[in-house]
Amino acid sequence: LRNFLMNIDQKTPYGGIGISLEAIASVAGKAASECYGVVGLASKNKNLVDNVAILLNTEEFSKGVTIRRTAKKEYEVDVYLFGASGVKLSEVLSEVQKKVKYDLERTFGIKFHAVNVYIQDVREVEQQ
Repeated sequence: LRNFLMNIDQKTPYGGIGISLEAIASVAGKAASECYGVVGLASKNKNLVDNVAILLNTEEFSKGVTIRRTAKKEYEVDVYLFGASGVKLSEVLSEVQKKVKYDLERTFGIKFHAVNVYIQDVREVEQQ
């Protein structure tokens, strides 16, 4: 069974710090949404019919990111997103994994064992 978290508590030379899951989701969501080939974040809701209509705003990134601690006390992040049609999705997945992991570890000073990326749907990119 996986252990779902409320906060991640870190000890520093200056005292304890509680890192909220919303803060982690915000950093992970921003990092993922900046990657080429990502249209936006999707809801982690398993009901794909509902997901087709939902593209999350910046304030809602926690709905598209899950953080958990494994039995080995390692942290994992799941990111749910919409991919762009016409791009090599395997490359998009790889880049999202690298960028999210790098940004989270740099921002919070915590090692993340895995970043799992799930493409909920593929969409056309709107030209602006």
